[in-house]
Amino acid sequence: MSVYIFDAVRTPRGKGRPDGSLAGFAPSQLVAQLVRALERRNGRDAVRAAEHFTLGCVTQVGGQGGHIALASRIQADLPDSMACLTINNFCVSGLSALADAARRVASGQAELALAGGVESMSRVVFLADQADYYADMALAGSMGWAPVGVAADLLATREGLARPAMDAAVLRSHGRAAQAWDRGFYDGRVIPVQTPDGTVALARDENIRDFGDGASLARLGPVFAAPGAAGFDEIILTHKPEIGAIQHLHTVAHCPPISDGASLLLLGTREAGKRLGLTPLARIRAVAEAADDHVMQLTAGYRAMTLVLERADMTLSDMGAIEFMEAFAAVPVLFERDFEPDMARVNPNGGHLAMGHPMGATGAILTTTLLDDMVQLDADTGLVVATGGVGVGAAMVLERLA
Repeated sequence: MSVYIFDAVRTPRGKGRPDGSLAGFAPSQLVAQLVRALERRNGRDAVRAAEHFTLGCVTQVGGQGGHIALASRIQADLPDSMACLTINNFCVSGLSALADAARRVASGQAELALAGGVESMSRVVFLADQADYYADMALAGSMGWAPVGVAADLLATREGLARPAMDAAVLRSHGRAAQAWDRGFYDGRVIPVQTPDGTVALARDENIRDFGDGASLARLGPVFAAPGAAGFDEIILTHKPEIGAIQHLHTVAHCPPISDGASLLLLGTREAGKRLGLTPLARIRAVAEAADDHVMQLTAGYRAMTLVLERADMTLSDMGAIEFMEAFAAVPVLFERDFEPDMARVNPNGGHLAMGHPMGATGAILTTTLLDDMVQLDADTGLVVATGGVGVGAAMVLERLA
């Protein structure tokens, strides 16, 4: 059974720190505002007709604990009969949530579903779930685990990537994002976040910076040399002795900013949409979730991309628009070098290096953006690819209908 996307919205991405514009909002409140937006755009009855609600969220403790999808459903005043699932698949959680909802629709378990993701990194900090292997060096060593930023340097070292190429990826991401916002390309699907009295707290992604000619980037020092020297380089090299030594290349500018944000999509069968007066924007042609080398960590997105294109019986050159997650600068640089896509069609309106990475929401945000990319580029097909730590990846192919 075919699965269709009827609408998609997201919040702006706020700085994931106490002075960020979204720091005062609970993650469930961000999701509830998106539910309200979908109701305004599609009718309350259509949104409340969804039978399942899947939400991606990585760090499920504190303000994101207690089954955040269920809490969000209740706070958004959605029906008690709407079943919920909160999932953590690291940085691809939002795309895995969409895949979960799509499978439920395709298998006849639901005619209509809500899916997306949320992360408030100002309120629930990175690694706050305190897994044993984050701090137990013996356990980390047995697993070959290191912080994902150290793994990004490992990838850059193995592939012989150079700082100028990484700097260029940063400049392109920020430049395209600033231009897209200035031209109003994000106005249609980004929902301004409001306080209870109606005051707009944030209407635009707030991490975008102007690096000018990029000279300031060259002066930045590596950010992951310290954890590497604290023992994580040794752990990695025990498992990857052929590397010899890790070159620490990534600076803070080469990392997607820690962010707050959420995204939500409405999807289902064509018949359900017709009954509720919904017009499909796109059909989901194929989905893929993948795993790869857990020590290298950041390669599973490429694997997921290959799988999803095979399942769609298409090639990368068939894709008229591509949203490729900028999970540290090494990842998109390697994608450009090895796969040689038309870069005018890859992240045409900027990417995560500029706008930020609210982990559980990322895959859903990329998909939301892809819907507009396809219209902007007059593309019939689109691809979204997400990459996460410890070797997880996900991808999806869409066919544009409107």
